[in-house]
Amino acid sequence: MQIHPHSEFNHSRDRREQGLQKLLARLVKTMQRDELVRQTTNQLRESLQVDRVVLYYFYGQWQGQVTFESLSSQEFSILGSTGPDGCFNDEYAALYLAGRVKAIADIELEPIESCHQDFLRNMQVRANLVVPILIPRGLWGLLAAHHCQGPHYWSPSDIEMMQTGAQTLATAPYILES
Repeated sequence: MQIHPHSEFNHSRDRREQGLQKLLARLVKTMQRDELVRQTTNQLRESLQVDRVVLYYFYGQWQGQVTFESLSSQEFSILGSTGPDGCFNDEYAALYLAGRVKAIADIELEPIESCHQDFLRNMQVRANLVVPILIPRGLWGLLAAHHCQGPHYWSPSDIEMMQTGAQTLATAPYILES
């Protein structure tokens, strides 16, 4: 059997094209995921009339960071924040894995751990509403609404709206695959 230089060239070109196709498909999924998160956080912030809505994504065992934010003003940006060291532990993770929703109208009046309270103060949070984003593998992230300029009462419809946003993200194919 004789190998022709052209067939080797074609095989190499096919492999490059397959690699490029995979890369493009992954890029499209990432862009679709990012756009869904951006739309969801923007709609929630506007509907809830709060200063900030963020997505806290878990990239490791209870370690994560704010990967998206929708802001009423740039001064409220916390993009890239990683959370309080040692404050989010297995106990809190278990609560969120069980579907916990935490609504705090005023962090100064709520009986919460001092490390959590200090962390929220440092991020200019006065009122906080957090819902889990649960996928079949477990806790993918947290969706959090923050009001920074004062206390904020969270109505049942506010909580339901945040849960719907989290569910929208949790069922998106490009999030399930990430």
